[in-house]
Amino acid sequence: MFHRSLLTLFGVLLLSVAGYAQQVFSKQEPFAYTYSIVARDPKTGEMAVAVQSHWFSVGTAVSWAEAGVGAVATQSFTNKSFGMRGLALLKSGKTAQQALDELLSTDEGRDVRQVAIVDSKGNVAAHTGKKCVDMAGHITGKQFSVQANMMVSDKVWPAMAKAFEQSEGQPLAERVLAALDAAQAQGGDIRGRQSAALLVVGASASQTPWDDRLVDLRVDDNPEPLKELRRLLKLHRAYDHMNAGDLAVEKNDMPTAVREYQTAEQAFPQNLEMRYWHAITLANKGQVAEAKKMLKPIFKQDPNWRTLTARLPKVGLLTVSAPELQQILSLK
Repeated sequence: MFHRSLLTLFGVLLLSVAGYAQQVFSKQEPFAYTYSIVARDPKTGEMAVAVQSHWFSVGTAVSWAEAGVGAVATQSFTNKSFGMRGLALLKSGKTAQQALDELLSTDEGRDVRQVAIVDSKGNVAAHTGKKCVDMAGHITGKQFSVQANMMVSDKVWPAMAKAFEQSEGQPLAERVLAALDAAQAQGGDIRGRQSAALLVVGASASQTPWDDRLVDLRVDDNPEPLKELRRLLKLHRAYDHMNAGDLAVEKNDMPTAVREYQTAEQAFPQNLEMRYWHAITLANKGQVAEAKKMLKPIFKQDPNWRTLTARLPKVGLLTVSAPELQQILSLK
């Protein structure tokens, strides 16, 4: 990541923090000048970290979280080890402040770091090094912290805090995105925007840890990363309904399956797959005529769905009679 163009761009900065930069910067510690939020939902116990920056794939460096443990944002001259080490300290029983203090105590680059932590009890701690690039600062509030560096103005992080507080009652993912939107409305990163990320984890670790990341979305390179991140969150919610529909089919609960597929389809009516499985569920429920109406334009737009339909009876995903199947496959 350490390119010549960045050396030119940040030459003045590097000189001003030479004593630190020469010691602490490496290819594994990118320049994540950015704004972010870590937060916990007091009702659900969910925890989140969300970030936007003018840096490629910012979510791979800044955002860290683990169900039942906490969330960490590490930025400015990013020390990525703070993510995993911070979570490990929380897991060992440290509070957010204790974990942060321990991370910084042995870090020679603490003056160019910006870090925020929220633990599973809602304790928060944040640090903005005295050599972070202006405008830089943070605000800690009730179970959240907002932080920013290299901003257009010092209005960015107060706007984030206000937006988060005023969005109380909404799902946590939507609340932290509201904070990012508020930051951008105040000008955000002085360099512009490029990438964003959203990570939400559960209140407690489950027996299926692969399911503990409730939302895990990244926009690695986009002229409107927050707009795209919101679109992806909406799509994520729609596919949650699709998954719920699939589960209902497994349980032979067709009314629930139809309801879930309809909800997903309404969110993204142009998504062929959502429309397709809704139609297949209707067919399995005996509403073949209605299913045919839905499948006809799908087959016309993409014939591969017709081919797939012919394969479904073999595995029990389409249970219509042979004549009904022929009617469906013969749609023009």
